[in-house]
Amino acid sequence: MKALFEAKEVTKQFANHRALDQVSITVPEQSIYGLLGPNGAGKTTLIRIINQITAPDSGSLFIHSEKLKPEDTQKIGYLPEERGLYKKMQVGEQALYLAQLKGLSKQDAAKRLKQWFEKFEIQPWWKRKVEELSKGMQQKVQFIVTIIHEPELLIFDEPFSGFDPINVNLIKDEILELRKKGSTIIFSTHNMASVEELCDHIALIDRSKKILEGSVKEIRNANKSNTFKIGFKGKLPEFNTTLNSHFKITEQQTDGDHSITTIKLLNGSTQNNLLSELLPHVTILSFNEILPSMNDIFISKVNENKKH
Repeated sequence: MKALFEAKEVTKQFANHRALDQVSITVPEQSIYGLLGPNGAGKTTLIRIINQITAPDSGSLFIHSEKLKPEDTQKIGYLPEERGLYKKMQVGEQALYLAQLKGLSKQDAAKRLKQWFEKFEIQPWWKRKVEELSKGMQQKVQFIVTIIHEPELLIFDEPFSGFDPINVNLIKDEILELRKKGSTIIFSTHNMASVEELCDHIALIDRSKKILEGSVKEIRNANKSNTFKIGFKGKLPEFNTTLNSHFKITEQQTDGDHSITTIKLLNGSTQNNLLSELLPHVTILSFNEILPSMNDIFISKVNENKKH
């Protein structure tokens, strides 16, 4: 898959703290790319470098395989975690001002903003002051002005912070729609459920270094533990006698002659080996492999990295 954005061996030092240590990431075109890591890992520093708010000490950044230039900021939309609108300005006036800073004419900005304000049901607030809006409504306005110039690369830093569940779903739907229309999205969050729901690829940064990168599907498959959840009908004592050194029961629930049991395969045994052992004794009702969640992988990799 062709890359829209690349960072190569980016390093950044602040006084006695190294924020990034030779970090490289590759963000495929028209993908949602999760930038993950604990607090203080270096994610926000990398985002600020991509936006050219600060410069790296070393390393290179590329957009469409060409070195990132100052004017490329027009190709980027950035929603920072620290929200910031002018509290005393009218909502519509401020949105128009910010949209024109992104290169839109006043006429185009007004037309696009009207459509988005209606879509997000905040049109009645156009002439109200920002300070009169709830935190969620202010964030809707900021989301709109981030995407209004239809940039190629969108960077969202904790975009769901402060939203109620209904508005979280609204923003999720819009992020998916933006990708569908051609945008590439870098998405920084601590919400692993959102990562599984939205992201195609991820990078995990911990203590200034990238410790993991790849597609979500590949990473989950690479970290699976050969564990299966099996629903069956039959007597549990009979079932237990079928197990040998190749299988280990890690969890079981029984209701009459129906059971749901979690089994880990050991010593190179396969799914077929397990089924061969079970079928003469029980009736299989369900058989599903358990893949680790992104939350499990996140915790495991960060803890593993602490030992090094």
